[in-house]
Amino acid sequence: MRISYLHQYFHTPAMAGGTRSYEMARRLVQDGHQVTILTSRNAPSSSGRARWEIEAIDGIDVHWLNLNYDNRMSYAKRLVVFIQFMVLASLRAIRIGTDVVFASSTPLTIAVPAVVAKWRHGVPMVFEVRDLWPEVPIALGALRPWPLRFAARRLEGFAYSNASHVIALSEGMAAGVERAGISRKQITVIPNACDNDLFAIPSLAGESFRRQRPWLGGRPLVVYSGTIGRVNGLNFLVDVAAAMRSIDSEVRFLVVGDGSERDKVVTHARSAGVLDETFFVEGRIPKDQVPALLSAATVCSSFVIPVPQLEANSANKFFDALAARRPVVINHGGWQADLIRDKRLGAVLPPTDPVGAARMLSDLLRDPSRLTTASREADELATNVFARDALAERLRLVLETSVDDQSGPAK
Repeated sequence: MRISYLHQYFHTPAMAGGTRSYEMARRLVQDGHQVTILTSRNAPSSSGRARWEIEAIDGIDVHWLNLNYDNRMSYAKRLVVFIQFMVLASLRAIRIGTDVVFASSTPLTIAVPAVVAKWRHGVPMVFEVRDLWPEVPIALGALRPWPLRFAARRLEGFAYSNASHVIALSEGMAAGVERAGISRKQITVIPNACDNDLFAIPSLAGESFRRQRPWLGGRPLVVYSGTIGRVNGLNFLVDVAAAMRSIDSEVRFLVVGDGSERDKVVTHARSAGVLDETFFVEGRIPKDQVPALLSAATVCSSFVIPVPQLEANSANKFFDALAARRPVVINHGGWQADLIRDKRLGAVLPPTDPVGAARMLSDLLRDPSRLTTASREADELATNVFARDALAERLRLVLETSVDDQSGPAK
């Protein structure tokens, strides 16, 4: 089976960022399928013109479109880049023979080259929803003018109506797809996953990480690793760290990542008197270095601002915490909050009460029994529920069934 896999943000473990598309693609290749990735990277040519480069990575044919892109850009500038990729990827996709088109959002504009390829080659298209667009940007106020909201809704309908099947990363996202008029029979939930092999490292890696940071030593450590953007609301973590100083002054906080809000978070931490005292910020690291980081953590974390539409998220950092067998804390409702409470995985912190959150966090950090239980439950989920191999198999079946339904046995 020849698979055209369209995802604008493809990363390998040697790069910083989520690796879902890489991990899924390489397993499809191992199953004997031919996978071509169409993606982009921030590597504009000296002339400033976008250009394609082809690279073979672990059996995957990766077509990189070099663009000038940064998530610090305004929404308007990012939209221009999305449209540029949309047009050039459409022209590229029609030249690549395929048996099925698999498109993964965001951005939602990825649907256009996917549908163009579907029409050109007469093959099925499977669409993956990683975030509820346009519900989330509308809720965040990023699409204020009504023409933009109208166009986004039409694009959403265009994507779903052309998909033989839709993959959602959570039940909440699946419900959002249903609200858009798609039958539940056409939707499969395949959440983000635990890369257990990647995280199977000796405890010495975490010990070495701690030794390299004199401010840490054997103190309790709360880690946040990922994007520092508006939706993550990491000023909340700064406020928790500030409150923690009078509750448990030995607790340390470490944020590892980058994004549009990084400077604001650093400034807020400095104003709160915790920067480089109990609250530390380090730059982005490749995915293959994340296991050592989380091995050093006492507790891992994942946060979003209090917007209901964000509660359906399927954050990589949540699954990385499970793969690292670490307790996890979040500050929002939704399916992850339910799972944390049901399985005693950590704690759900109040998003508007930093002092109360600090007390809850301190109680968790200083309770060996709770930490042990959380670690054991994380191991159970990582092994038996969210293992990457099992979820990749679910994706393979969706793709093969889509091909079989339209053109007979998979090739």
